[in-house]
Amino acid sequence: MVHRAKASHIGSVLSIADIVAVLYDKVMRYESKNPSDPLRDRFILSKGHACVAVYAALAEFSIIGYEQLLTYGQDFSVLMNHISHKVPGVEFSTGSLGHGLPFGVGKSLAAKRQGADWRTFVLMSDGELDEGSNWEAFMFAAHHKLDNLVAIIDYNNMQSLTTVDKTLRIEPLAEKLTAFGWSVCEVDGHDHAELTSALNTIPWVHGRPSVLIAHTTKGKGVSFMENQVEWHYRSPNTEELAVAMAEIEGAQ
Repeated sequence: MVHRAKASHIGSVLSIADIVAVLYDKVMRYESKNPSDPLRDRFILSKGHACVAVYAALAEFSIIGYEQLLTYGQDFSVLMNHISHKVPGVEFSTGSLGHGLPFGVGKSLAAKRQGADWRTFVLMSDGELDEGSNWEAFMFAAHHKLDNLVAIIDYNNMQSLTTVDKTLRIEPLAEKLTAFGWSVCEVDGHDHAELTSALNTIPWVHGRPSVLIAHTTKGKGVSFMENQVEWHYRSPNTEELAVAMAEIEGAQ
């Protein structure tokens, strides 16, 4: 999809692919034939530039058709280069970072006030923790005891043009989030068993929102993309695509 559209962000897509797969296959409650079911769990991709992973999951779980994936990034397609709520199964359009968690907090508060038991999952990037709006949301969620809210941080330690540590250091992250009143768990973000176990036992502490720090590799599964900052922006050419596909298929 990224190659065909001459688009970007394949490194970010590959870092969250396992997380997205586990959420849709093992964790979230939803009806593929009725993506607007009021009882569904809500999923928000705050790092909207990694939308390809979600579009692919929506096709894999029959919420949209596979043929629609061929329109990604094309003129007049609803499958935009940043995730769009025009797509069935997508709750919220994101692109500017730092918006997903505040929106998710609002959804979680609404569920609490309605007495509803659906949960809200927000998948964030480590780099967007630079945004102050997220820390306001962390405080608000803890204050209102939103234990129906789960934030998942894609901690691949790469951000735009360099590493997170060189841009704006966020450590000690777990201690900061604990101090903000959240229940914190850390896992290998590519280990399906660890992800499934953690996400299926929420809330880890009654009365506290949950945050899963998922340690990931940018460009996971493609040797020449892994931990290479250029793949935040580059599109694979025909030769690179063939090598990448061969490596991924060979690892399955």
